[in-house]
Amino acid sequence: MTSQYQTPASQRMQTAQVMQAAQIAQVAQTPKILLVKLSSLGDVLHNLPIVWDLRKRLPDAQIDWVVEEAYVHLLEPLKTTETFKGIDRIIPVAFRRWRKKLFSPRTWREFFAMRRLLQATSYDVLLETQGLLKSALVCALAKKSDHAVVAGLGNATEHSGYEPMARMFYTESVHVPVKCHAIDRSRWVMCSAFDWPLINRNDEPPCFYPQAFVEQMPLLLFEGLKKTEQGEPMPYVVCFHSTARAAKRWPNEHWVELGKQLSRQGYQVILPWGSESEMKVSALIASQIPGAIVPRAFSIEEAYSLVAHAALTIGVDTGLTHLSAVLGRPTVEIYCDSPRWKTEGYWSGVIANVGDMKETPSVAEVLRAAKLVLIA
Repeated sequence: MTSQYQTPASQRMQTAQVMQAAQIAQVAQTPKILLVKLSSLGDVLHNLPIVWDLRKRLPDAQIDWVVEEAYVHLLEPLKTTETFKGIDRIIPVAFRRWRKKLFSPRTWREFFAMRRLLQATSYDVLLETQGLLKSALVCALAKKSDHAVVAGLGNATEHSGYEPMARMFYTESVHVPVKCHAIDRSRWVMCSAFDWPLINRNDEPPCFYPQAFVEQMPLLLFEGLKKTEQGEPMPYVVCFHSTARAAKRWPNEHWVELGKQLSRQGYQVILPWGSESEMKVSALIASQIPGAIVPRAFSIEEAYSLVAHAALTIGVDTGLTHLSAVLGRPTVEIYCDSPRWKTEGYWSGVIANVGDMKETPSVAEVLRAAKLVLIA
């Protein structure tokens, strides 16, 4: 028979249980979340949608992101402000620079400063969407709550880097399809960590940057940019021909023929570059296209303005082409030696994807895609 009177000990136990339940409920609504996606340009861009997905479901959560210092600018437009809830704290790392100077005192000062930032907050959920040992080690360095979930990729996907040892640092290894779009892969890890149904890409198309941010971007002026009689810049097409892997490049003669066609239609062709060798290729192509120019070197921040004001961006499978796509600008993505399913822009009618793995598209195919995008 249960007594109607409670002893002080039982009262304390009941109070503790109620408080614990309240704390669990509070954490469920306001978890502290750490996103770990360090690099590179395209990978960071394709990880942006989960910030919006998290905010939609957990508006009061704390969301921090660890990223390589070179890509901090990609995240700054999503920083939390008085009128916008996005990323609360951006934590830069510099593994690429540190590994070149392992014995420098500055390297270790910066490393320990980064570790202090990671341990200033006790995280409840850590989402490691890169699948590499260095990003898993970031999760290991971070301070975690008693029942923290560390979710990461449990398997490799085709044509993406993956290091199986990273799984040692997860509490939850998330298996994804071998053929999985970069955005869907990040969403898969996130949904598994929170035990949510997998997000349907058609029901919830990915979001990237606030529309106001895109619309307010200043025009990037540079020498050689022609102007109309009204003093406005002449409509221009940005052509990103360069990529880190030579097999992903579209033939130079194709770029020349495409540029000539665009020039006849009244567009000025812009051929950016990122290295001295790329600049020489840009100059070679530009020399055969009437009115084409090779601009000065520009930063990632300036690249935003360049593509935001372009009539059209055409480029191979590289980060700067994907930048145009995530900004919602007219874009034609050319695939020559990489699978289209992995990074294709599927979220907008002003994005066209041509070619595929070992299926280099013709000039006519790219022109048809450009025409459809410009009409849209």
